Amino acid sequence: MTQTQDVAAPIVKQIDYHSAVADQLQQGPESEQQFLLTYPTVYVIEDEAAVYVGETNNIQNRTAQHLNEDPKKREDWQAFKNHQNVNMIVIGHEHFNKSLTLDVENQLMLYLSGNEYLGHLLLNNRRENPQGAYYPVEEKDAIFGKVWDKLHQINATIFPLEQIIKNTALYKASPFHRLTDEQLTARDQIFTRVMTALQKQTQGQLILIQGEAGSGKTVLLSTLFVELLGQLTKQGQFRDDDATRPLLSAYLLINHDQQLKVYQQIMTTLRLFKVKDLPKKQAERVTKPTHFIYSHDPKEPVDVVLVDESHLLWTQGKQSYKGDNQLFDLLKRARVVIAVFDQHQVLRSNGYWEPKTLQKIQALAQQDDNLITLKNQLRIKAGPATVKWLKQLTHEQLVTPMPAQDQDDFDLKVFASPQAMYEAIKRKATHQEAGLSRVLATFDWAYNQKAPADRPYWTVKTADFEQPWNLQLKYDGADHKQINQLAWAEQPQTIDEVGSTYTIQGFDLNYTGVIIGPSVEYRNGKIQFNPDKSSNRQAIMKRTFADKSKNDVSAELLQNELNVLLTRGVHGLYLYAVDPELQRALLQAQVAGQVELKVAEDDGEYRE
Repeated sequence: MTQTQDVAAPIVKQIDYHSAVADQLQQGPESEQQFLLTYPTVYVIEDEAAVYVGETNNIQNRTAQHLNEDPKKREDWQAFKNHQNVNMIVIGHEHFNKSLTLDVENQLMLYLSGNEYLGHLLLNNRRENPQGAYYPVEEKDAIFGKVWDKLHQINATIFPLEQIIKNTALYKASPFHRLTDEQLTARDQIFTRVMTALQKQTQGQLILIQGEAGSGKTVLLSTLFVELLGQLTKQGQFRDDDATRPLLSAYLLINHDQQLKVYQQIMTTLRLFKVKDLPKKQAERVTKPTHFIYSHDPKEPVDVVLVDESHLLWTQGKQSYKGDNQLFDLLKRARVVIAVFDQHQVLRSNGYWEPKTLQKIQALAQQDDNLITLKNQLRIKAGPATVKWLKQLTHEQLVTPMPAQDQDDFDLKVFASPQAMYEAIKRKATHQEAGLSRVLATFDWAYNQKAPADRPYWTVKTADFEQPWNLQLKYDGADHKQINQLAWAEQPQTIDEVGSTYTIQGFDLNYTGVIIGPSVEYRNGKIQFNPDKSSNRQAIMKRTFADKSKNDVSAELLQNELNVLLTRGVHGLYLYAVDPELQRALLQAQVAGQVELKVAEDDGEYRE
């Protein structure tokens, strides 16, 4: 098998975008010309308004098609043709074949869709082409890394460093990721169900995707949205070039401000955010559930609605929403609703699902074989022992001996001081290889959108630590408009803030420091939740059930809050607990794990 470190360098050549492509590519060493002119190639066409990524077996013929035929059918190609300053980058390699160029094309789309500094650029190509097994698939990553390095040398704005791309929320939610086998099976099943429902003109069919935090639900939903829009008609048939066939009407909804920003940026870049020729209220394909409900009449249902984080939907009325349950209202306004749901991430009493109602929606999906469960953990890069320890802590409320040596080098640590933990997270955040790192906390300190009267900010204050709550510090750099469009954790000033579920739910951090506030206690060998010590009014207020009884569901919601915070870190989780007994138990668990490791080493378990 070829060693990836010995893979030859790719040929990456920038030329002017016009009909004399062959003449330009021949202006170089003969050894390179054959790989650019006679081998399969990948290419990028870009100006200040748009980027197109493609692959071809014949770069001369493909360029001629783009220049002469495509402008007759599409405005974007007409714009490329009319513009005076359009660049073309052609990429060749001695091992390129059709499968490998398709994979490189898809990887380029993934990286470009994750470039948050290209807000003004539009990606023209939206197809997804990840390949299966082929020769030489084992060389793909090495070849692509070298391709990207050369592209970075040509244009560092469009092609920034790989690590910068991989840290963005746009990259992590991109529809161009290679799906796992579990995700592919789910996607194919959902595609089939949607096609059948549209062909039968069904209304109100529910497809429910269940999975815990980090199981890949968001990437699956993002991929489905792009593929459904790109491949299906309203009749549930695959699209062709017949312009008379009505296109699918699909909407992507999310009841979370920070995640909404990310989806809107991705779909704007892919030219999917707005629908032409629709009233303004209905034109945005990516929006909040309440806006969608009030903008669409049940008498005119759309084809497909996809809901990310549907556990954040409201299940009772409030000031801005006069209905009883947003999911049921969505089912009245769509032929198919695809909803991503995790009952361990319900955070507010007005979003609480009574057991009978939850069983009802699960049965509704199950009756049509539309209940799909994702079981793999894709976020937390940790071994089974660490994942088990976290689940015991968040789900079973147990503090067991902490794994001292994770097989995947996941960094799990308890700090004696919140200030020391904060400083460790700041150090991680300054190292590019460590990536995005932030401090989070349970909502146990006061916060209000109005500034406090007696001090500059609402703060999280405990022991030797005090920092502002999220969404208060302002970034005043020259690029502040661009920075303000980013998700909370990606804005540079937020390293000096403390995040909450309101700003971090649905997102990844490479390293997370969590201050477990006083509402989380440890008594008689178990974790318990004290609503009297929480400032999270949305979680501790009583819930009125269907039978009009008022019920305290705060323990479950505060437990979910802790679960969300502890499942954000990809490579590391740092902990500090305000409750003295819980802090003591965590520190003892850390020591106990180290003792168990020492015993195992002495017994020869870790010896070679």
